[in-house]
Order: sequence, then structure tokens, then C-alpha cells
Amino acid sequence: MCSEPLLSALLLSTALVRPSLAAESMAADSLLPAAVTLARFIAGQEEASHWPLETIEIEASLPKLKKTGRLRAIRRLLPGGHPDYQVLEVAGDSTVKSQLIVRYVSADKTAAEVPSSSLAINSANYKMHYAGTIPLEQGLAYAFRITPRSKREGLVNGMFWLDSETGTAVRESGYLVKNPSIFLKRVNLTRENVLHNGTVEARITHISIETRIVGRAQLVIVERPCPDELTVQSAVAGGR
Repeated sequence: MCSEPLLSALLLSTALVRPSLAAESMAADSLLPAAVTLARFIAGQEEASHWPLETIEIEASLPKLKKTGRLRAIRRLLPGGHPDYQVLEVAGDSTVKSQLIVRYVSADKTAAEVPSSSLAINSANYKMHYAGTIPLEQGLAYAFRITPRSKREGLVNGMFWLDSETGTAVRESGYLVKNPSIFLKRVNLTRENVLHNGTVEARITHISIETRIVGRAQLVIVERPCPDELTVQSAVAGGR
């Protein structure tokens, strides 16, 4: 079963990356803009990591056992960056709820104690290589491959795409370079940021865990910012 150390490692990974078929050609006229975009992303990571007020939906499953569960909640950041969850709805199989969803929420709270700089995408933690450009529905993204400088929990190996206009990560994915438990074979992570007019309006994270006992465990986390308490009250009323 998925352990709390595993989920802690997942939550502590501020960078999720996805191997891709990005073009390997590195046009000279792209290198400088890409470097500027990367610097902008690195400088703004901590600020963009979480919204102070958001709705969060978690869908979790153990496909081999045909068990599922879900959670809807309001997530607030308290002073000091500690998350607080106001549960609106929780349903599904008790094993999935206790072993995946509840542990995820608990690990999220524990993760607030870890300095974000220790796992951020920067030259201290990663080797970074420009991998080319990626066409988006609107605009262009610069792709970068990242390799951890050490095999440490919470670090990932893979690729991320940065929006060329804003420096925002539009897609990040990869795998944990160090599994937190001997019961795990591999942990894959993917995150997509949905942009609207250059602003992130939704964050979708997929976590796929290959275990040695129950097969695959999956979580899909959808986060959306709440601009004010009126939005929260509307969400709460909708959950009644």
C-alpha cells in the first residue's frame, strides 16, 4: 500500500516533468530568449507554488483492486505557509480514502516544513539542458531537460516546458530518482498548468505509483484558485 513517506516525497517535489519528443535542434536565435525565460521561471517558483486560497479535487484509485475514492475541499494557506483543508465532500472506498487521500492531505501539511529551495529547479539541485521549442495552441514553449545532481528524495528526472511569454511552466513531468520505499518500483509524475491570458487558472497533477503489492496506485489532483471568500461560500453551498 502507498506509504506516507511516498506521498511526502511526491508533495515535496516542486518540479514535475514529462519525457517528450521535443525537437533536439537548438536554433541560435532561441537560446537567449530561452535562457531569459528560464531565469524568470526560477526566480518566480516559490511565489507560484501554491495559491493562498483554492479549491482542490482529488480522485484516487487502485485499478487492480477496482477501488476508487474522491475528495473535494477548500485549501487555505495559514501564516507560515501551512495548509488547512475544509472538506466539502469525501466518498468512495475506505482503503483508498485512508491509504491515498488522507495520507496525501497529511503529507501536504508535513511538506510545509521543508525549505522549498532544497527541491526547487535551480542550478544547485539540477543540471539543466535546453531541448528545443514546443508549439502550443497559443504561442510557444521552451523545453528543458533536468537531471538531479544527487539521488535525493523529492528530486525528479525529466523535462519541463515554459511558456515563452510568461515563463510559467505549462507542463512538467518525470519520475522520482529515489523511491521512498522498497515496496515501490517507480513513481511517475505529471503536472499541467492551464493558462488563461498568461495566468494559471487550473493546475492538474497526475501521480502514478507502481507498487510491488497491489499494482498501480493513481491520484489526479485538480487545483483552482479562489479569488475571495464569496467564491468559497459558493463552493461550500454547491457541496451541500
